[in-house]
Amino acid sequence: MSRRFKFKAWNKETKLLMRLNQIECEKGYLVKKDHVLLQFTGHFDKSGTEIYEGDILLFGTDKWMVNWEESRNGWALVAEGSKISLPLATKELTKSIKLCSYYESPESFLK
Repeated sequence: MSRRFKFKAWNKETKLLMRLNQIECEKGYLVKKDHVLLQFTGHFDKSGTEIYEGDILLFGTDKWMVNWEESRNGWALVAEGSKISLPLATKELTKSIKLCSYYESPESFLK
């Protein structure tokens, strides 16, 4: 059984987050010129909004950013202002609210 991969992309030139109609594959790597590809994690916040790589989530008053961690070989949450990270499944995502993507508002996370 195959599974679908979903992506959004940050356009470096226009500084806009967008959905893509197509992505190129070069030597086994997915690429889109002048874009940062952001993969769907397969998870949703409490309002049913899809959570993508680079999204900033609010748990109560704490902000966490979603990243892929090679060392865990999986999605992780990185705490605002620290290097603390947890596997994405550790937090109860149904209690989170997606604030924005890091690319849309990096200052909202870098304090």
